[in-house]
Amino acid sequence: MEELKQTTTVDTLHQDEAMRVLAQYTGDRNWEQEEEKKLVRKIDWKLLPLLCTTYGLQYYDKAMLSQAALFGLRTDLNLNGGNRYSFSAAIFYLGFIVGSYPAILMAQRWPIERVAAGIIAVWGVCLMCSAACTNWQTFYVQRFFLGFLESGISPMFMLVVGGWYKKPEQALRMGAWYCCTGYVSAVSPLINYGLGHIRGGSLNSWQYMYLFAGALTILWGLVILFFMPPDPIRAKGFSDREHYIAVARMRENNSGVRNTHFKVEQLWEALLDLRFWLIFAIAFLMMIANGPVSSFIPIIISGFGFNPLNSLLLTLPAGVVIGSIELGAAYVAYKIPRIRAWTIAICQIGTILASILLWQLPRSQKGGLLFACYILASFGGGYAVLMGLHIANTAGYTKRSVTSSGIFVGYCLGNFVGPLLFKPEDAPVYAPGFVAVLITAIVAAALSVVYRFFCVWENRRRDKSGTTEAFDNAYDDDLTDMKNPQFRYTL
Repeated sequence: MEELKQTTTVDTLHQDEAMRVLAQYTGDRNWEQEEEKKLVRKIDWKLLPLLCTTYGLQYYDKAMLSQAALFGLRTDLNLNGGNRYSFSAAIFYLGFIVGSYPAILMAQRWPIERVAAGIIAVWGVCLMCSAACTNWQTFYVQRFFLGFLESGISPMFMLVVGGWYKKPEQALRMGAWYCCTGYVSAVSPLINYGLGHIRGGSLNSWQYMYLFAGALTILWGLVILFFMPPDPIRAKGFSDREHYIAVARMRENNSGVRNTHFKVEQLWEALLDLRFWLIFAIAFLMMIANGPVSSFIPIIISGFGFNPLNSLLLTLPAGVVIGSIELGAAYVAYKIPRIRAWTIAICQIGTILASILLWQLPRSQKGGLLFACYILASFGGGYAVLMGLHIANTAGYTKRSVTSSGIFVGYCLGNFVGPLLFKPEDAPVYAPGFVAVLITAIVAAALSVVYRFFCVWENRRRDKSGTTEAFDNAYDDDLTDMKNPQFRYTL
């Protein structure tokens, strides 16, 4: 009988792979709350340091452009003419768009930790190739493929968090790794400040920056390969009981843990889901502001009259401020129920205020201008909450995979358009660019409120139908949120 229990057949085409863990477990199926809390702490310690460091490295590599630009990159690669520098920032996100869906399909089909490790190592090689670029044409090719390679990490991490954590827990964990975009911005200028002092030899200081970052990224890919716990089903370092609790507790998400079979019907449902398109639009509009943040802030600060090295150091407070906003917004969403959509809207206020100041203040008001630079990326707190809100409100593994990549297409389109709005002839004020940031930030805030009311309406409609919230089909049917009448949307 024991052997028969261990060979229970589970239909993973229609059902979630979590069913295999539940079917094969023979121990006590009840647990105390304290035992679950202890397990969640163990998951946090095994998973979050890896997610945080990976995302920090990704942003360090991605934001290298604006810092290298202060140390001769634009001159050496002839990027000063017309919109060449702006397009070198924008073309990265074209690669992001092209690469996001292939990466997430590979992550669904094959072990996600192997896919992630391979992508990280190869993008490290691609980053080091930046030092070999001799003109703007070769640099454009390198930037496109760097974006292509980096594109899968964020959607993969959304799936990982969605597979390990319950809905109320997801916002804080999503914010934990996303806030590294801010905090790494407070560390990377110090590293590049030191590398910027390198003189002599056959390479310029900006080339050393890319070589150092690329080598570090390649080594980190090996760490992910051997240590990343991908999901509660296959993760190493957990006992059979811990595997069971980790899987069974996720039933209340009503969204499954992992299913390797791509389901075309879930793809079509995703394309017809208004909630997905609202989040797509919010991501696109709020990321218009990321154009000046990721590609122009050091250059804008330099335009206040500071030399390159001091301009680099003056970006440090921005990283601390924005990292704290991103983590703080996620913590508020974690602690206070039904506030996530409002949090997204509130975070846009900082970006709205900053864009007005950078547009209207005279260049002599350096204090006010620096303050505006430091709060411009407040939208990042809203975006961290937006990712968690999307994962909580999307069920069906294929649908969640497709829409997670879809959000990053919106993210990429915003990041593609943003730098192109900041034209050389508009320097140093860049008034048209900041007017565009102001308008899109206001619309993004309004759409987050629309999203909330749409979810409220749908929840009430389901309540009136007589079907209460329950978890009968959490794993066995791989149902989507629209197909499962017991599913309720997080607000």
